[in-house]
Amino acid sequence: MELGELRKKIDLIDSEIVKLLNRRMEFALRTKKLKQQVTDASREEEVMNKVKKHRGLIKPEFTEKVYREILGESERLQEQNPKLVGFQGEHGAYSEVAVRELNRLWVAIPCAEFAEVFGGVANGQLDMGIVPVENSLGGAVTQVNDLLMETELKIIGEIKVPIHHCLLTLPETDYREIKVVYSHPQALSQCRGFVARNKLEPRPYYDTAGAAMMISNERPAAAAAIASKLCADIYGLEVLKENIEDHESNMTRFVLLSREKSVEKGDKCSIVFSTAHKSGALFNVLKVFSNAGINLTRIESRPITKDPGKFGFLLDFQGSDQDRKVTDAMDRVKKETAMFKFLGCYKEAKE
Repeated sequence: MELGELRKKIDLIDSEIVKLLNRRMEFALRTKKLKQQVTDASREEEVMNKVKKHRGLIKPEFTEKVYREILGESERLQEQNPKLVGFQGEHGAYSEVAVRELNRLWVAIPCAEFAEVFGGVANGQLDMGIVPVENSLGGAVTQVNDLLMETELKIIGEIKVPIHHCLLTLPETDYREIKVVYSHPQALSQCRGFVARNKLEPRPYYDTAGAAMMISNERPAAAAAIASKLCADIYGLEVLKENIEDHESNMTRFVLLSREKSVEKGDKCSIVFSTAHKSGALFNVLKVFSNAGINLTRIESRPITKDPGKFGFLLDFQGSDQDRKVTDAMDRVKKETAMFKFLGCYKEAKE
């Protein structure tokens, strides 16, 4: 290999080292939620003994020096004790975009599955979680709605994020040579017109941000990814084209989850309920809100996994749980339902 090629490989390794260090710090911050003190001398010694056993070109003394710095930075971050917000997907996912929109001081923690987000908040490793509940084009996110049916967590906020897809490539890629594009099936569907016009072969991938990460790590020839603009910054990719979605109105609504209810007065509420399996049962519930003059913003039906053959409903409506009209209506609804759960009251997201 020539000098330039060797330096490119070194640059890639350096980039991977920084990513792994950030990943390590994320796990360190999660451990902080499960222990009383920041400093743990026995654990630090255990880490140092393990890393010094590795053999290679690097001297043990150098490894020890580097890891002393890493552990010091880990302690510094743990002492700051930032709010950790779990999201499903890789860094750069639209859920992380939503976290950044809400509060740039929060630390977004990637989770493999939606269930891991719910579980992480429930067991205290995460302060909050953010999950998509519906998309203006794709409709309800069924897996999330199923988890909301069963969770004891509270919704404390929401945000609506415009979904603007970008075509991302490696810096060295000649756009005229691009033949294939990777992304989540839903993103590929939302950009079907752009993909067709440019005669690209769509290849489904498990995640939009995951596709961008794969392009960055594996560096396939003549390939691109459809993902958020944030992914370009995270994975060192170039934005070849912005806003390639077929419909400008593409928007996703996310809700913020917590173990405790919101401390501020909200103007929107979410509930979960089921009714007796008889004619007019759902109508009787909806009539309560109609008679009270309460505006419903969403109703979604989902099968109850623990009770096959029966369905539950997720319902959002405008109003505060501190208003008498709302509390009276919910009291009447409880009498009309077989199961009732109040998910929370929070500030309604603005369009």
